[in-house]
Amino acid sequence: MPESFVYITCASTGEAEAIGAVLVERRLAACANILPGMRSLYWWRGKVERGEETVLVVKTRSELVEELTDAVKAVHSYEVPCVVALPVTGGNPDFLKWIRDETGGA
Repeated sequence: MPESFVYITCASTGEAEAIGAVLVERRLAACANILPGMRSLYWWRGKVERGEETVLVVKTRSELVEELTDAVKAVHSYEVPCVVALPVTGGNPDFLKWIRDETGGA
């Protein structure tokens, strides 16, 4: 399948909405889902950090992941934002076609 889901963590719901809007408006993503209220534990600069974050999941064509990643990095508040693409290996063919159609793919 030529589609991917991209997992992105954001500092706030507002940031997730802003990034999602950029990606959808530029047709780099067909859809953006915002999941507030995530608690995170992670290593940063030699110590364990804790924080509240918002998850942003976007649906796109796999060939757009690099351009999408660059767009996220350009507007994200984090020095090293989490942007991870997960390939879609199956699902509703009509939905997958919709992703391709809405991101300019055939």
